[in-house]
Amino acid sequence: MMRCEFFEWRYDMFRHFACFVAGVLSVSSAAIAAPLPAPNVDVAKASAAGPQTAVFAGGCFWGVEAVFRHVNGVSRAVSGYAGGKAQRPTYEMVSSGMTGHAEAVEVTFDPAQVSYGQLLRVFFSVAHDPTELNRQGPDVGTQYRSAIFYANAEQRRVAEAYIAQLGAAKAFPGPIVTQVASLTAFYPAEAYHQNYLALHLTEPYIVYNDLPKLEALKTQFPGLYAAK
Repeated sequence: MMRCEFFEWRYDMFRHFACFVAGVLSVSSAAIAAPLPAPNVDVAKASAAGPQTAVFAGGCFWGVEAVFRHVNGVSRAVSGYAGGKAQRPTYEMVSSGMTGHAEAVEVTFDPAQVSYGQLLRVFFSVAHDPTELNRQGPDVGTQYRSAIFYANAEQRRVAEAYIAQLGAAKAFPGPIVTQVASLTAFYPAEAYHQNYLALHLTEPYIVYNDLPKLEALKTQFPGLYAAK
């Protein structure tokens, strides 16, 4: 086994064990939360013709990717890295916490079927907890931070307005710590990370951390849920 492979194997085993314990002791907040209000500000369909992309970071990309793969109007969701300085980052590099990258997901969607604002609503409602700073559940480090990487001024405007709306409504018990930053580059993750949930349904990490997110999506947003 190569050193890189051993590092990833050891890291994943530790993370899976930690998540197994965390899952036994607590219920995922995404599974019990009520849907958040729809954004008051959104991107007009007329200004977003053709396929669009959005990039979100909310902890381990496996669960975030799986959530968006099951949203109607989303044609593609890719796990990867964004927000750092290193070019062509690897999982090992990002896991060190030294590159500045976050585990992120690039979402390709049809704005005629689902708006950017609706994607934000899903992101904040079921994909992750936006009040956790530089972590999600048992995953700790800046690479697991909550972030929205906007592709243009419209996305920035809608994202910042929605965060302000949720803050004013006191939608969460704590302050929202989600970073809103310009997308400079998105690097797809290694092939074995793609569609990870669907290929590893019985892993403890997936069972206790990510499957509840899909159930929450189906329950809270039945009109958006796609059984892919």
